[in-house]
Amino acid sequence: MNTTTITRRRAVKYRAYPTKGQANLIDRTIGCARLVYNLMLETRIASYQSRFGMPDAQGKEPPPTPRLYKDDYPFLIDVDSMALCNAQMHLDKAYRSFFANPKSGFPKYKSKHRSRQTYTTNCIRNNIRFENGGTRLRLPKVGPIKVRQHKRIPDDWKLKSVTVEHCPSGRYEATVLFEYETQAPEPVHPSTFVGLDYSSHDLYVTSDGEHAGYPRFYRQWQERLAFEQRKWSRMVKGSANWSKQKRKVAKVHERIRDMRMDFLRKAANRISESYDCVCVEDLDLHAITQTLRLGKSTMDNGFGMLRAMLDRKLVEQGKPGLVKVGKWYPSSQLCSDCGHRYAGAKDLSVREWACPECGAWHDRDVNAAKNIRDEGRRLSLQ
Repeated sequence: MNTTTITRRRAVKYRAYPTKGQANLIDRTIGCARLVYNLMLETRIASYQSRFGMPDAQGKEPPPTPRLYKDDYPFLIDVDSMALCNAQMHLDKAYRSFFANPKSGFPKYKSKHRSRQTYTTNCIRNNIRFENGGTRLRLPKVGPIKVRQHKRIPDDWKLKSVTVEHCPSGRYEATVLFEYETQAPEPVHPSTFVGLDYSSHDLYVTSDGEHAGYPRFYRQWQERLAFEQRKWSRMVKGSANWSKQKRKVAKVHERIRDMRMDFLRKAANRISESYDCVCVEDLDLHAITQTLRLGKSTMDNGFGMLRAMLDRKLVEQGKPGLVKVGKWYPSSQLCSDCGHRYAGAKDLSVREWACPECGAWHDRDVNAAKNIRDEGRRLSLQ
């Protein structure tokens, strides 16, 4: 049997515990990368305006590099040079995205207080590596940083780059990008199908009658978050206590985010291992978040992230991936037994109904999930 070797990349996030000196150098590197990004953007805008009279015209001269600013800003020599080079690459990518699709927006200046505090460095001649059994991560200029070991990395995985982030809560994270070769999975002919009907309270209901039982983490922490935010609103902006309280609010948000992501990853793993094909509705989740009744619950459960996780995991296993049924498909109004369309099910308050044609009794969500499964099976087998 012929096998094909493919190259894949996987990012693994580690919690980092730098010393006070290392944290200071990381913050300086982040600031220098942001400064170089803004200086290069300013130079390119000025060049385009002088050449074409507008800030968004694509010129012919080569773009600026970080070396152009090291004479005026000598402290740029003290930080990792690859962090500055990656800032240039990020700006180039932003320009390419804008000229390819102007709706993506013209590149903007990075803010010290509102932008993500990150920098990226690349592995060159083993300058980035794990030490002490994986408990230390050595970074250029920074040295070995203590990290929390939670995932065993195979020996054949090659380290490509590291993105270091100073989170709003004060903690540091290192996202390590690995590259590895693996055998392409054999294509799987789908034999088991499942339909997922979106539920703002339960996250989803399957065609087998299973409810996700999403704990609604934001609702659980809503009172604590409101308490911390009220304290924050009463403090003098920019003061030391204001900064401390800001980190407390950020810690609550990160706690909610971490619990949500953990739940979604486990749910995606369980579904992708149990079924060959997953069928969902192609809902406009952004529009749903704008509604008064469903907006907060939709933002809390993260159904869009679950769909993205499922699609990626299914494709990695050689399965067809996620099958999306059109959002105008009347999944809630069709009887999953006889196919009769019942107009009374349009009302969202109707949670159970009996089919006037065949008399079958339906739970609204389970019936919709069964119809999504059947329509997804028909689309996937075309």
